[in-house]
Amino acid sequence: MPDASRLVAALSLAFLAFIVSGQIMPLMTEGMDFGWFTHVNVAIGLAIGWVVMGDRAGRGLTNAVNNGLTGMVVMVFWALFIQGGYEMTRRAMRNRYDGPLEALAAIFQIGLDYAITIFVTHIVMTLIVGGILAGLATEYAWRQWR
Repeated sequence: MPDASRLVAALSLAFLAFIVSGQIMPLMTEGMDFGWFTHVNVAIGLAIGWVVMGDRAGRGLTNAVNNGLTGMVVMVFWALFIQGGYEMTRRAMRNRYDGPLEALAAIFQIGLDYAITIFVTHIVMTLIVGGILAGLATEYAWRQWR
């Protein structure tokens, strides 16, 4: 059921994904083609905010903070998984893998490499503060427009 808390959660995580995507780009290898990187991450933020965070609104401020942090962690997980899957597919088209199981394992290896790359102070702090603010905004929207 669409409501204001789902919309605010989706927009908040999408905005957080947009900001963090811009912070990640300078950390990656030089000459990397990002293509739809930011757009995909924003879409993931929209989906996770709507499905995960919007459904859990209305349980108090402590749960709002936890809701925001949970939504942020789920968003980062799915973004790493999808971006890793895209990179694996790109490499698979160049015959870099001997079989399908090796290619599937590469998704997690690439995602882990990306996670290590983005695990720097300013990105982690942006994610934590943004997640908390998104949770609080979602709770406020739930209380304001039930």
